[in-house]
Amino acid sequence: MSQNGMEKLCTKCWAKRVPYARSMAGFTTCLPCGERVARAKRHTIVPMHKSNYMVVSDRTLLKCLNKVARG
Repeated sequence: MSQNGMEKLCTKCWAKRVPYARSMAGFTTCLPCGERVARAKRHTIVPMHKSNYMVVSDRTLLKCLNKVARG
């Protein structure tokens, strides 16, 4: 069921309908397209020394964090 009788279509495939509860949560893709988008994202969790964990999604940032002091 949709609000105001308007069915929202997926912004990726434009073929499938986005479930009402999903669209109210702010998602604009259908479940299969949302799954593909989520699997395309890559990230890792890095434990920082004497600190919290940090989510890193950029490989260059991860390389900067992993520098070893040479001397």
